[in-house]
Amino acid sequence: MYDIDTSLDNQILAVMKNRPAVVFTEADDPRVVEAACHLTRFIRPVFLRTEEQIKKTVHEELTHVDPTRVEFTFSESAFVDIEERVDLLDEFTQALLNVPECMARAGTIEEAQRMVREPARFGIMTVRQGHADCVVGGIRHEPREYFRPMVRLLAKQEILSEAGVFVLPDSHPQGIFPHNVFVVGDVGVNATMTPEVLANVAVGTCAVARDIFPEDVMPQINGAMVSYSNKGSDEGPSPELVRRAAALVPEVLAERIKQGKRYEKINIEPEVKVSVALSQRSAQLYRRGQDQDFFGGTNVIIVPNLDTGNLLFHLYATRYPEAKKFSVMFGIRFQGVDLPMDCNAEDVALGVKASVLRMHRFKHWSRTPKDTFFPRHRVLAVNPGSTSTKIAVYEGSLERFTDEIQHPAAELAPYEGKRVVEQYGMRKEIILNALADHGIAVEDLDAVSGRGGLLQPIPHGTYHVNDRMRDDLLAGTGADHASNLGALIARELTDGTGKPSFIVDPVVVDEAPERVKVTGMKAIERKVISHALNQIATARRYASENETFYEYLNLIVCHMGGGITVGAHARGRYIDVNNGLDGEGPFSPQRSGSEPTGQLIRLCFSGQYTLEDLLRLNKGRGGLLDLLGTADFREVEQRVKDAEPEACKVYEAMVYQLCKEITSLLPAFDGDGVDQVLLTGGLARSEMLVGDIRSGVAALGCGVTAYPGENEMFALVKGALRVLDGKEEAQEYDPGN
Repeated sequence: MYDIDTSLDNQILAVMKNRPAVVFTEADDPRVVEAACHLTRFIRPVFLRTEEQIKKTVHEELTHVDPTRVEFTFSESAFVDIEERVDLLDEFTQALLNVPECMARAGTIEEAQRMVREPARFGIMTVRQGHADCVVGGIRHEPREYFRPMVRLLAKQEILSEAGVFVLPDSHPQGIFPHNVFVVGDVGVNATMTPEVLANVAVGTCAVARDIFPEDVMPQINGAMVSYSNKGSDEGPSPELVRRAAALVPEVLAERIKQGKRYEKINIEPEVKVSVALSQRSAQLYRRGQDQDFFGGTNVIIVPNLDTGNLLFHLYATRYPEAKKFSVMFGIRFQGVDLPMDCNAEDVALGVKASVLRMHRFKHWSRTPKDTFFPRHRVLAVNPGSTSTKIAVYEGSLERFTDEIQHPAAELAPYEGKRVVEQYGMRKEIILNALADHGIAVEDLDAVSGRGGLLQPIPHGTYHVNDRMRDDLLAGTGADHASNLGALIARELTDGTGKPSFIVDPVVVDEAPERVKVTGMKAIERKVISHALNQIATARRYASENETFYEYLNLIVCHMGGGITVGAHARGRYIDVNNGLDGEGPFSPQRSGSEPTGQLIRLCFSGQYTLEDLLRLNKGRGGLLDLLGTADFREVEQRVKDAEPEACKVYEAMVYQLCKEITSLLPAFDGDGVDQVLLTGGLARSEMLVGDIRSGVAALGCGVTAYPGENEMFALVKGALRVLDGKEEAQEYDPGN
């Protein structure tokens, strides 16, 4: 049986940049709730019931659903008690009084008030007024209660249609429909069919098929406009309707092709008997003596009236109850999903996914017009470097802009020989100017999130930039580093505005137990300094993509950039990691990694190197740069592919050390299994390296997922958003207490 579920998932993920808000009008139906629990990766659910009511449904009827999946869905959802949303009821009432009469406008204010209190109408108006992007209903509502109002109120063009999609089980005879998949239209909208309507239904139904089935599965969409007459063999109103519609199809299809070249792979054959459309044998017999060469391999059936389409849909649904079936609306710009009353939870999910895929594919949609249910907090992220400052403004999870502000030597000259933190005033003013260039003032922001610096060790999380943090940074209790500017600039920007300033997961995050820090020398204790921001952000991303929580997983995260850190994350705690700053762990493009202690001591006293020479070899001039003369891993990879002996030797050693470091963390989990190994950082862009690491750690018995690159700016924003959205409490920096 064709795996349409995975196909839709992969297609959505390939084009998705944001998640639409989807309103479920029948939110206490267990099929709807179960479907929503499998959709959260792709949508933001809005349930028109209270959270307590939904929990009751889960408790009574969905005990078979993974509780973690339910918990994750609830954390990503909005719950609406209609009677308590007086603001929306008033807005919808007025809107319903003002719509054109053809849209079933309410005659009186009392009638409008009654209508908008109905979940179906409330959900439809939520989308019409821009508070959500798509409404889902029909599983309990009669067509006149949900479907007809939805069609009238959300229509974006004069001619609409509804396509019914079937994925039939393997028990269905093979060879009739390619992959046992077919689409039929119209199944729900047009009680009166004209040639213009039928031509648009034909093209629209084929366009739906083209949108949701990849070309490697269906290279060609073959539609057949069926009739009791085959190619002029009979007369009557129905064949005449089909013939007149067929004459209009080329023009309608040409307009559709202007919207996307993928529609060039649509072929529509008019006036064909159903037997000819579905049987090669019948096609060969019926075309005798005719010039037409019918193509066969039909995957779309266009019927000349609503009764036939509806009959076909429900006939196949009852004949093959194990089939996967859903409908897709055409002409309302993906804003509504109509559910058959006899559908199951999987059918609900498929119908929503199909609409969401088309929504992304057409690029008419980028975000929910209004942030009523999911506020879009505006956050500025600040990430200072030694000669530049990166800033980014996000509205919710959508980037508004990102800038990297360069600081030329003349600008930094007054600070020569001084501590880097003294630059925060100068950099603050430059950031304010950059914001102004984008039409943003600090008052327009909801928070500023700065890169955390070399503070005293603290647990992971989002922290307020409080007085203690500011004082520690200014006093220089840690090393002098450009990242120390992040918190100071964030604090300065928000001072006096009432807006919060944060840092997120600084490099000094330390949740390691004492056993991690003890060495064989009393004078030396291991320090925990790492790429904590990217490590934890990557772990959270993996958890979210798998619809669970960071706190529920055991993960090993390997950050591979100019420096390499490999960390153990045990159910929400960052319990072990090599000190990449000081050179522990595998060698990297520019760092030497751990060295044999005795040989290193002798080298230190050999007189061959100064202290500065060795420090540079440890960090900055070591690793691949010292071994192969380049820190560019792309060059190293090419030299390996060219079978250069020295490059092959060094590369093999690097892979071995990475795998060794990853697998060495197994004891950190005290016998618990590892759920996944995550590879991130710039080196994770190398498919060769990722593949070799995957092979090298296979004995762990878990999978390996690569997240190439790092997005520190978005990680800073996400930390702030977790607090602003009420999912996490900001912590207070108070080390030692």
